[in-house]
Amino acid sequence: MAKSHSRTFVWEFDAPPEEVWPYLADTARFNEAAGLPNHAIEETPRPDGSVEFRGRARMGPFELVWREQPTNWVAEQWFEHCRIFERGPLARLCAVLRLTPTPEGCRAEYSVEASAKGLLGEGILRQGFFRSTARSFGHQAAHLGAFLEGRQATPFDYTAAPVTEAVRARVDAIVARLEETEHGRAHARRLADYVLGAQEVDLVQLRPLRLARLWGLSERVAVELCLEATRAGLLELRWDLLCPRCRVAKLVVGSLDQLPQGAHCSTCNIDYGRDFSRNVELSFHPAPGIRPLNTGEYCLFGPMSTPHIRVHVTLEPGESRRLDVKLAPGHYRLRTQEPGPELDLETPAEGFPEVVLAPEAITAGAAAPPGELVLSNRLPWRRTVVIEEREWVRDALTADRASSLQAFRDLFSDQVLRPGDEVAVKRVALMFTDLRGSTALYRSIGDARAYRLVREHFALLAAKVRDHDGAIVKTIGDAVMAAFIRPADALAAALQIQREIEAFNAGRPETPIRVKLGLHEGPCIAVTLNDRLDYFGSTVNLAARLQGESQGGDIVLSRTMAGDPTVAALISDLSPCEEQAALKGFDTPVGFLRLRP
Repeated sequence: MAKSHSRTFVWEFDAPPEEVWPYLADTARFNEAAGLPNHAIEETPRPDGSVEFRGRARMGPFELVWREQPTNWVAEQWFEHCRIFERGPLARLCAVLRLTPTPEGCRAEYSVEASAKGLLGEGILRQGFFRSTARSFGHQAAHLGAFLEGRQATPFDYTAAPVTEAVRARVDAIVARLEETEHGRAHARRLADYVLGAQEVDLVQLRPLRLARLWGLSERVAVELCLEATRAGLLELRWDLLCPRCRVAKLVVGSLDQLPQGAHCSTCNIDYGRDFSRNVELSFHPAPGIRPLNTGEYCLFGPMSTPHIRVHVTLEPGESRRLDVKLAPGHYRLRTQEPGPELDLETPAEGFPEVVLAPEAITAGAAAPPGELVLSNRLPWRRTVVIEEREWVRDALTADRASSLQAFRDLFSDQVLRPGDEVAVKRVALMFTDLRGSTALYRSIGDARAYRLVREHFALLAAKVRDHDGAIVKTIGDAVMAAFIRPADALAAALQIQREIEAFNAGRPETPIRVKLGLHEGPCIAVTLNDRLDYFGSTVNLAARLQGESQGGDIVLSRTMAGDPTVAALISDLSPCEEQAALKGFDTPVGFLRLRP
């Protein structure tokens, strides 16, 4: 057996483990910054439902081939990752990180253990391997410490490939065009510098909501910036079909009409469908002519690749483990990395229940003492226990949200579904408006003046809808249909519209207008109609019928929408009047609330 060599590197940080973990556990980012090569991954399903992962890379003169072992971790505490080499000078390489709280912050102990394959490998380990690792990793750890103290702008020291003069000139021209647009001004240069200088792991799937969080921007501003940058040629957009388990994009297409009904995740070895409201995500990446990215992974199984997973621990058949784990009370899902049953549960404050892998199910046993976690594998196979938070990817710009933004519909009206294709949307808030007495208005002041007035009213509505993160779906005569991802935004827009209409009328006392307005939210179907994304279903029908109950100057909203907590908070001081009416297409009278802002 080859002799094992090991070293432990200790770094002190003036920050607690929960602040250090997102960076040191982001092994893909850390490895890229440290200059390690990216690699290809081959995934082969096994008969027991698990997957074998084999990595391939070239490092200097060596072609490396290895089998990835499941990475084990407890979030904010430790991780361990091993590779078993089939080709190359090494036989085995393992890395372990442990974070320990200290009075000043925390101590990070990063241990590397390796065994050689033959004399060449033994010489590499004895001569320069650990010195090089200590120098590279130590430099990045020092940079991270300076970042956490506010003395560095980025967590790791990374230098992107040089930019040619031709590309620089092209980017400068794009920035100039972006700064002239409504959505690109103020942040165009910053985005361009980010595209040219950021790490590849940040750019291969550029998420505008993450960018908004990092830069302190509103989410809409960041999304609109990326959309405009795509039109200008700095970025390209992509639609990602995320796996519902690992939440990683396993299928990527460039337009909605290429989106399939589902995909297969070879990592989790499952088939899954598409869900506009959950796992179809709009993201971006640099245009290849601006910043070509390398293909491959810098680390497939780093804990921060799936940050929703709090515990990821492999158990041998019949094994039980007791771990020191601090899991806050909340909603969790218990499962295995391999295909199999799942269990959703809400944990109490007094202790996390034992996680038991049984032949037909995952069960929750007796509660362990606070700060402890018990895992038991009663299966005849090795299994990796996963405890994950149930919240979805917080930075995912889902398709239902993207398609309800005005900038998306204005700039990418060609992004539509295939003819005949339809996608379920779990929840959308819809607004219907119409002008009261528009026929009489045309007759009283003439077609030309009335048309100008109607166009001005359309512009007012469009501005208020956009200001509240909504989008105009279509206009029908003097009527408007708008969509919002959040019902509170729809109501806030409606309230603002009616108030602005009063100000609008104050400047035109001889030709006042009254806007009828109805609101409802719920599930519907997204389709392509007249070359644009549209919505159909009973939710749409009810929103339109409620607009018909409006008298003008008021807002009629469904009881369903009024029951949303965020909406209820807005209407509590508006003295809503409860009514009901028989509406066309509905068998029984429909209740609604009438607001008079």
